[in-house]
Amino acid sequence: MFEVPLKRGRKFLNTPGPTNVPERVRNAMARATMDLSDPEFLNASESCFDDLKSVFKTEGECIIYIANGHGAWEAAIANCLSPGDTVLVPETGNFSNSWADMTESMQVNCRTVMGDWREPTSPEAIGQALADDKNHEIKAVLLVHTDTATSITCDVPAVREAMNRAKHPALLMVDTIASLGTVDYQMDAWGADVTVGASQKGLMCPPGLGLVAINDKAKAAVKASTMPRRYWDWDTRLMTQHYRRYCGTAPQLAIFGLRESLDMLFEEGLENVFTRHRILAEATHKAVDVWAQAGGIELNARDPKTRSVGVTTILTMDPDFDASQVSVMCRDEMMVALGGGLGKLNGKAFRIGHMGDVNAPMMYGALGAVEATLSYLGIPYTPGGVTAAIEHIAEFKKSAGHSTF
Repeated sequence: MFEVPLKRGRKFLNTPGPTNVPERVRNAMARATMDLSDPEFLNASESCFDDLKSVFKTEGECIIYIANGHGAWEAAIANCLSPGDTVLVPETGNFSNSWADMTESMQVNCRTVMGDWREPTSPEAIGQALADDKNHEIKAVLLVHTDTATSITCDVPAVREAMNRAKHPALLMVDTIASLGTVDYQMDAWGADVTVGASQKGLMCPPGLGLVAINDKAKAAVKASTMPRRYWDWDTRLMTQHYRRYCGTAPQLAIFGLRESLDMLFEEGLENVFTRHRILAEATHKAVDVWAQAGGIELNARDPKTRSVGVTTILTMDPDFDASQVSVMCRDEMMVALGGGLGKLNGKAFRIGHMGDVNAPMMYGALGAVEATLSYLGIPYTPGGVTAAIEHIAEFKKSAGHSTF
């Protein structure tokens, strides 16, 4: 029988999902279940639906599923599309391709605007693909805002502008699973018709809640959809009886956790939350830039403007080196959990998560573990990455007067 060596101290969770669940959220969930019509639960639940609108920045409807992000994907497909329809999928990485695979499994045809996984798909290329669709066969554009595998972030407003220039009526569906609660996502202002999210990343909750926000155009598309559905059905979930919001028994404890996480985000202030994520991401990029000077690694996202504030994907440059060793070494020897490479980046990259309930000292510890692992594995690197991260955050605090992270 394999025995795991006993290790002391806490484990660090720097995967790009699931992320750290704050003690306040865990405590909010550590309670007895209650009658489904208990006013305490009903008030918490209704307030979550209302307050999620402030996070999505929409006047539309919000829907909560007992599901993960893949469930939210399927809900968007099942409600807005019909078998035989066609969608356009800009390729940004592993998760744009996974969404396309799911769509095809539901008998919907996918057209792809190809990408290289190191920069976002060009909005102009998306617009051209729509302009070429003279008969408007394309019913929706499925856009991943931030692909967790590549750490590439797309310009949603630019994609909407390209769609408008093409005068195309397709829905714009946006996956914000890896970005919601980390950046100032503005569903209505940016022109998204459907937005999908999940609980386990920027919202600081355990996995288990899939989220969807929809506008009137998306609700109208439901009327034309012939896709079989029951559990995912938006019309049923928007009925007046509260139990229909969950298609039956509600996930009470998860909702109390979500209520607490929303309280924490609003207490910090959403703008402060976004700033914290941005500075911690920049500090991580500064660290990688120093390490990369020796030629052994480099950031996957070429353009700084497209780099995610929630996760950083790092390529290893030796084609004969299995990059999964980095995440395994960090997890098993350093007690720091990182993400591995996914899809085409399997064995070629590792990922550092810096989203959700995370602060500067937590990132210093994670970055220190990564720098030590680079040394242990013999990956060429230039020392001083952690110092660069510390200096970047220190300069920000001096200039802005921030001391909260």
